Amino acid sequence: MSSPPFFTDGKRERMEKKLLVLDIDGTLTNSKKEITAPTRDAIWEMLRRGHLLALASGRPTPGMLRYERELALDSRHGYLLSYNGARILPFGAGKPLYEKELPPALLPELYGFAGKHGCGLVTYLDDQVISAFPPDSYVKTTASNNQMGLRPEPDFLGFVDFPVYKCLMTALPGRAAGLEKLLKEQLGERAAVYRSEPYYIEIMAPGISKAGGLRRILEALSIPRENMVCCGDGFNDVGMLRYAGVGVAMGNAQEAVKEAADYVAASNDEDGLVEVIGKFFA
Repeated sequence: MSSPPFFTDGKRERMEKKLLVLDIDGTLTNSKKEITAPTRDAIWEMLRRGHLLALASGRPTPGMLRYERELALDSRHGYLLSYNGARILPFGAGKPLYEKELPPALLPELYGFAGKHGCGLVTYLDDQVISAFPPDSYVKTTASNNQMGLRPEPDFLGFVDFPVYKCLMTALPGRAAGLEKLLKEQLGERAAVYRSEPYYIEIMAPGISKAGGLRRILEALSIPRENMVCCGDGFNDVGMLRYAGVGVAMGNAQEAVKEAADYVAASNDEDGLVEVIGKFFA
């Protein structure tokens, strides 16, 4: 699809601030979970021109802070959208712009579903991943990727007496799609359920999504939706790509994400964000 007029035509439009929204895994970072120097420099140049940035991820907040530090965002005006939008914080911490907890009454039901179907189940406390069952390889991966400790907790339901913004279930990719459907049917409108990776099923409070969180960020920044470019690669990015002024799928994105996008960039291992910034923020 062609770029909307505000990106290319007219002096007034070029002077308007735009918001770049980046998923982290598979978008901001390469396959080694690193921000490359060309990507970092392109982001810094975009910020120098006066545009704004938000990081939007299914990760817990502590798992995003490493990238906030690497990009030196603590003194910038922008936001960390974590837990798929269940918690939104300004760069450099401070008072949350928004937060919504998963209803505690759902935890026994999620625990029962995971146990019945042999899924992993975790939530998050400070800098630890709390695992309801002996950790499988996917649970270990999420703890490692977020640089958080991993704590198996046999009395999961008794232990979790703190605010929960997201639970994560894990399953083999060949089973996860079917289990996601089953869980959606069981919970109905009592929770938001969708996959991020083929093996992760994410459960948040009803109504939570990256797109919903970005509506709140746009209002706080006084930026129109048409001036927002969202980049992602995972299933949980589809909504925000459709909501954005321009939705960008990375070259490594799932096919469903590419189908929802207005533009497909090079992959995260080919510095696709450098291409995006050059095209839409020049």
